Amino acid sequence: MADPNAFPGFSCPMPLPSKDAVLLGHGSGGRLSNELLRSVILPAFENPVLGRLDDQAIVSVNGSRLAFTTDSFVVKPLFFPGGDIGSLAVHGTINDLAMGGAHPLFLSVAFILEEGLPMETLRLVVASLREASRRAGVDVVTGDTKVVEKGSGDGLFINTSGIGLVPEGLALSSDRARPGDRVLLSGTIGDHGITILAQREGLEFESAVESDTAPLHTLVAAMVDVTDGFRCFRDPTRGGLSSALNEIAAQSRVGIELEERAIPLHDEVRGACEMLGLDPLYVANEGKLVAVVDPKMAESVLEAMRRHPLGREARIVGTVTDTHPGLVTMRTLLGTTRIVDMLSGDQLPRIC
Repeated sequence: MADPNAFPGFSCPMPLPSKDAVLLGHGSGGRLSNELLRSVILPAFENPVLGRLDDQAIVSVNGSRLAFTTDSFVVKPLFFPGGDIGSLAVHGTINDLAMGGAHPLFLSVAFILEEGLPMETLRLVVASLREASRRAGVDVVTGDTKVVEKGSGDGLFINTSGIGLVPEGLALSSDRARPGDRVLLSGTIGDHGITILAQREGLEFESAVESDTAPLHTLVAAMVDVTDGFRCFRDPTRGGLSSALNEIAAQSRVGIELEERAIPLHDEVRGACEMLGLDPLYVANEGKLVAVVDPKMAESVLEAMRRHPLGREARIVGTVTDTHPGLVTMRTLLGTTRIVDMLSGDQLPRIC
């Protein structure tokens, strides 16, 4: 039996239920996050745009359709193989815009700094953020800086907002999936979450494991050039592939059936998950997308994805059904079927 004290950074994936205080699980992207949103946030601000619960808000301004999003990044550690909090903040915000089909235009960046943070650390993060935005062709046009007393933060947090332009004729939302649609995944899952875990716990693998953090807007552009038959895009970040698909199933009132053998997974990630008792379906990603598309166009879209550097390992991993509305199920390698539910809390907190 594994030593329960071997990994002190873990939190229980099923935290004690509480209505009186915020738990780490409320930031998981899973069931507790959903409950927090529906019990506290939505009743205060409910409107048709917010009610769509997409990764971004799409609004019309003087005849143009703009996508707008905001996100905060609290990842620990600040630097990890494949990226850091600076590049992650740029990529994560761009990806939220891209999931609405938008071409990203501008970003804002706000730094919340803890007293005592080494200035060199801040310089490295800013340089990485600058390079990531330059490579993505997006300008940082405004921002803010705040400093809190030592012990009141955790070194450095970043908040970003982004604005993008949505092409005419493209309408994407999590409530548009229809029975018969195909579910496409752009590549391997779990790379980011396992990389962060390895850094925290000092795990070593035979081959290097790196975060998949990347901006997905050029992949989305290549996909929508093929067809306008898309229902929705999601990037499976917190809560992993499971949470992203459960949100689509709930919003669209459909079932989703996955094929386990079709889901790509690096051997190192699979081994780490087996060793630690983690399910890769719930491990965070930062450079992958899920697309629900008209079945007639699925193969053409898959070919376009595989021609793009960020979609070379893309697969068709599932089908939308009219059975078991609101549920995600998976046909396993053993030929059985299991329910893929949302976790209540985090397998690993502070992932982005």
